[in-house]
Amino acid sequence: MYKVDVQADAKEAAAIEARRNREKERRSRIFNARFRKMGVDVEGLKRQVEERKLRENAEKQRDEAFDVDRVQCDKIAQMLDEEERQHRKQLHQAMVEFWEKEQQPSMRREWDLQDPDAAHKELPARVSDDDPRCGPSSMQRFAGEDLNTKAQRKLQKEQRKQTLEEQRAEREKNLKDQKYADTLDDKKRVELDQRALELARLEEECRKAKAMALADFNRAQAAEVAEQQRLARQREQDDNYAEIHNHLTSNLLMETPDIAQSAMGADRVITSSWKGMTTAQLKAVLKTQEEQCKENKRLREEERQRDAEWDRQRQLADRAAMQMEVQEQNLRLQLRKNLDGYNQELAEAQKANLQYLEKEVYTNTPTAQYHLQFNTSSR
Repeated sequence: MYKVDVQADAKEAAAIEARRNREKERRSRIFNARFRKMGVDVEGLKRQVEERKLRENAEKQRDEAFDVDRVQCDKIAQMLDEEERQHRKQLHQAMVEFWEKEQQPSMRREWDLQDPDAAHKELPARVSDDDPRCGPSSMQRFAGEDLNTKAQRKLQKEQRKQTLEEQRAEREKNLKDQKYADTLDDKKRVELDQRALELARLEEECRKAKAMALADFNRAQAAEVAEQQRLARQREQDDNYAEIHNHLTSNLLMETPDIAQSAMGADRVITSSWKGMTTAQLKAVLKTQEEQCKENKRLREEERQRDAEWDRQRQLADRAAMQMEVQEQNLRLQLRKNLDGYNQELAEAQKANLQYLEKEVYTNTPTAQYHLQFNTSSR
């Protein structure tokens, strides 16, 4: 009893020591900066990977052993199935041999009633027309019976043979007629093909002749067009020479001033024969140009005055815009001052609230001993 208690205390002390050692290892891992920053237990992960590989290898070996056992069991099952099939086959063959040897239909007691060849084994009711067994009571020969059956059958056979010969001859004649008709069709088809080839050849020759005629017509037409173009160029050249001669001998180049006078009036001239203005006409033109210059100056002066008025209006608008911008800036400054005052009031209120919290609410300030109690255990 004393030994049992000592063993229990030693076991409990060993368990306590093991828990302490695990706690130290856990604290060393948790308070290690490297493991804490990584956030994972690398050694633990490695052990898990190795354990998983060992487990997978063990499972693989177990599966391979199971596969080997499964293949062996399948082979044994196939062998047993083959053995049973052979046994069943031998049993069936032995049964069939027993039936063929020991249970023949002719060995039965009622075989004389079930024999299918019994009628063939017995004698016929009559062998011939002169059979002595065919008496009046045999019911095999009667008065008026035709006894020339063999001769009639022979005659019928000959008639059937003649009919078959006639049918064969007729069939051969039909085959010959059909062959002759097929030959005629083939000849007709060949003739039609030759005719189609001849028509195609004639059509090709006609097409070639038509193409040659068209080419000759095109060449003749091209020659005619070329001749017409040559004649047209010749006529144009002659007309140009005549026009040049007429211009050289006309009043236009001879500079005759009277020819410019038009029959429509004194103020009208013939532009093609006009040689220039007179002195009075030149003075009138100069006077008109001077009036146009004065009018242009007046228009430019009016435009300058209008532009000056537009500039004055633009300056007035710019001044008004500047005044509105100054007013808007003053208003923005006033709003900013109001907002700064409101923010100052909020800051003072928050400061007073913070002082109230620090002096009235949060009076129990934690000491250094309070912070040192953390991170002292791994739990």
